[in-house]
Amino acid sequence: MRTMKTHHHSHSALAWPGVAVATPWLLACGTAIPLLLVSGCRKTPAPPVVVSVQAEHPERGLIAEHIETDAVLCPVAQAAIVPKITAPVQKFYVQRGSKVHAGELLAVLENQDLTAAALDSKGAYEAAQGAYTTATRAQIPEEVQAAQAAADQANANLKLNESIVKSRTALLAEGAIPRQDLDSAKAALVQAQGAYATALKHLNSLRQVNQKAALEEARGQLTSAEGRYKGAEAQVAYSEIRSPINGVVADRPLFAGETASAGTPLLTVMQTSTLIAKAHIAQNLAQDLKVGSQATITAPGAAKPVPATVSMISPALDPGSTTVEIWLKIDNSNGELKVGTPVRATITGRTAPGALKVPLGAILTADNGSKFVMVVGSDGTAQKKPVTLGIVNEEEAQVTSGITQSDDVITVGAYALDPGTRVDVTPADAPDTSMGGGDD
Repeated sequence: MRTMKTHHHSHSALAWPGVAVATPWLLACGTAIPLLLVSGCRKTPAPPVVVSVQAEHPERGLIAEHIETDAVLCPVAQAAIVPKITAPVQKFYVQRGSKVHAGELLAVLENQDLTAAALDSKGAYEAAQGAYTTATRAQIPEEVQAAQAAADQANANLKLNESIVKSRTALLAEGAIPRQDLDSAKAALVQAQGAYATALKHLNSLRQVNQKAALEEARGQLTSAEGRYKGAEAQVAYSEIRSPINGVVADRPLFAGETASAGTPLLTVMQTSTLIAKAHIAQNLAQDLKVGSQATITAPGAAKPVPATVSMISPALDPGSTTVEIWLKIDNSNGELKVGTPVRATITGRTAPGALKVPLGAILTADNGSKFVMVVGSDGTAQKKPVTLGIVNEEEAQVTSGITQSDDVITVGAYALDPGTRVDVTPADAPDTSMGGGDD
């Protein structure tokens, strides 16, 4: 009985205030403490953070620079047909959207007055042709001979009248004839003198005529008549409106009966089987382009991009924007694309065969603007590697220094990933199971 009392006293002396005597005690950590505090000494450390990422080795192959820009579709050829005369439209032979060929008659203007003027000029021209023919065939020596004969006859008549006057003067002196007969003879002599002078003048004129000058005069008259005739025919031709190119009628603002004004477009014809996409790009980008470079055009509503080629690179900068104008040639034989449509052009610029390249998503930018990638180290942690880039397009980037083909570059999950973080590389098609941290 004493022993038990002593044991009970000893147990009660160690009791903490406010704790029942029956509370068990436990020797832990070298100190007697209540069982209620044991759990604090069993706390385990948090597991390390593991981030799931996707990674792949850089590839070697061809990489091309893609220059993207806005462009507008234009016809490869266009003709705004303007009449040279003002007249009502007699008839149209085409409608908007009609396909036409070069030289095809599209419309006719009223031309009755022009046709009449052309007919009159044609008659004058034919008369001039006849006069020229006569002039070239004229026998000038025969005309001179006829004039010589007339002059000789006039001279003989003159001499006859002179002898009559002389004879009658003698008879009057003898009183054989009256004075009236002498006066009549003198008057006939004066007429004979005048006729002889006229005949002699005509003869001398014919002798001085230059046959070459006569032919040139006749030729000049013929040329003048021909010019008037062709001018009248041209006026008639101006009333016939023809297409200068192959294409499609894009505009026809008037109807038959309305007046077409000289200098105002009557029809517009566009060649749309081939289109030109006109774009402007920066000078430094244009320096790497050449005629024949490949491109694609993306148009609103188009099922897929349309192939194109660079057909013109302007040799001078645009003064308003200091950019270079580029023309892209597009086959539009199916008529799918429409003139005036704004499109997006992607032009192939610089290329680098055998380039070391990684997906564009693997490239990260530091605060100072430098580029780097995250790679998976041999210890399974993420490591940062600065890189230098070459050609970059919308899908991948060329790495000229900083990594090798043996590096395992993180392509997905590298953003905001701290160096030294343990990573778990998952296949590209696996769901993202990145862990935010361990449980406390």
